[in-house]
Amino acid sequence: MAELDTDVADGEGERVASGKVSLAALTALGIGSMIGGGIFGLPQQMADAAAPGPLIIGWLITGAGMLMLAFVYQRLAINLPEINAGVYGYARAGFGNLVGFSSAWGYWLSAWIGNVGYLVLLMASLGVFLPGFGNGNTALAIGIASVIMWMYHALILRGIREAAIINAIVTVGKVLPLIVFVLIGLFAFKLDVFTHDFWGAGVGTGFGAVVAQVKNMMLVTVWVFIGVEGASVFSERARTRADVGRATILGFLSVLALLLAVNVLALLLAVNVLSYGIVPRSELAKFGDPSLAGVLEAAVGPWGAKFIALGLIVSLVGALLSWFLMLAEVVRVPAQEGLMPSFLGRENAKAVPVNALWLTMGLVQLFLIWTYFNASTYTRLISLASALILLPYLLSALFQVLLSLKGGTKVKAFDLVVGVLGSAYGLWLLYAAGLVYLLYTAIFYVLGLPFYIWARREQKVKVFSTAEWGLVALFSAMSVYAVYGLATGSLSL
Repeated sequence: MAELDTDVADGEGERVASGKVSLAALTALGIGSMIGGGIFGLPQQMADAAAPGPLIIGWLITGAGMLMLAFVYQRLAINLPEINAGVYGYARAGFGNLVGFSSAWGYWLSAWIGNVGYLVLLMASLGVFLPGFGNGNTALAIGIASVIMWMYHALILRGIREAAIINAIVTVGKVLPLIVFVLIGLFAFKLDVFTHDFWGAGVGTGFGAVVAQVKNMMLVTVWVFIGVEGASVFSERARTRADVGRATILGFLSVLALLLAVNVLALLLAVNVLSYGIVPRSELAKFGDPSLAGVLEAAVGPWGAKFIALGLIVSLVGALLSWFLMLAEVVRVPAQEGLMPSFLGRENAKAVPVNALWLTMGLVQLFLIWTYFNASTYTRLISLASALILLPYLLSALFQVLLSLKGGTKVKAFDLVVGVLGSAYGLWLLYAAGLVYLLYTAIFYVLGLPFYIWARREQKVKVFSTAEWGLVALFSAMSVYAVYGLATGSLSL
């Protein structure tokens, strides 16, 4: 394991204290990362992807699949409390150093690209109240977003535990506007609007058309629940390892309960189902971000849009803090274990991985500027972020299967079933994402290889095994094909 920065030795007692997080704070981190901007943008995103019938099927698949993944992280936290950083640690333990690094790298990329998306959405929400913000990617919006981002940076530098407590407070405030939407939506719901074109006849008829619509919505539905693994990422920071498993399940069930509450009518599973009964799907698909604001405005008037936008601002404030906290953490552990450059593992006196945080914030800043020149929308950013996190999720579930089978006669049926179903869901997500997104994500994974090579040479060990060379060749070939397709226009998102 790479050595920690010796410069902070004098403040070890304070550093340790600042780094420990309570069960309540861990749970809030999970909830805060799951309830961000995703649920507020669902109406437009879903209307663009699926009719009400396929929508319900898709949400049932997502709810069941994500529940299995939540149980995967809960069971792994209980059975292997010595493994740190969740998605990274499980992938490394099950499949070796390069795969472990790739899982951490993909998760890190997904998180900071997703944070760029959140910042864009936050600016678009401010645009409901103030002129000049557009869709969140105007010059004014990028400038304000940059200021907010560096304020988060300064806050986190004060300590992980302190930032987690603030996140817990903010998490409480983000639930209120969703509950209000449910109550209003129940009264504004029109059955004839909801059932019109229930199976999406405009897309096609038959089973194939339904499956196609379900596939189209998968990356968006996954985005709503990304963060279910949040507690496991902070496993080393937990006051007790048992808290990690508890926080994972409590966080997931809290979000699931909220989604169920949002869909009380007819036992539906997604916030946008009510939206389908307020505004026709054809109109929903044209709404800008945040689309939930447009739905409530249609139901009650202009104050509805402002109310939802205000709620979204509060929600995003918390979600951004949760994710910025996790961003540095998922880099720190592999750096301290010799799979990322050692400088990324150094911590300050408050137990904050400062170099990892600086690198992350710098990339977020660069990508924010890039969104201005490329007019990237929130939906495009979260689709890419969702695609990048699919492999880490699948690897965790597959590791659960391997661990269960190694138990021999002592294997617990529940652990095995959870692992198998979680793996099946992970494979389905890769299929639903489609070849184009997988090819594009390969580019991002290959870009991480220099960091891995750097770290292995620091450790003065062999960089790649024979099997790992095969993985490098595969991802490199996919990347070359993706770059060629991008250059020629034969591939596009």
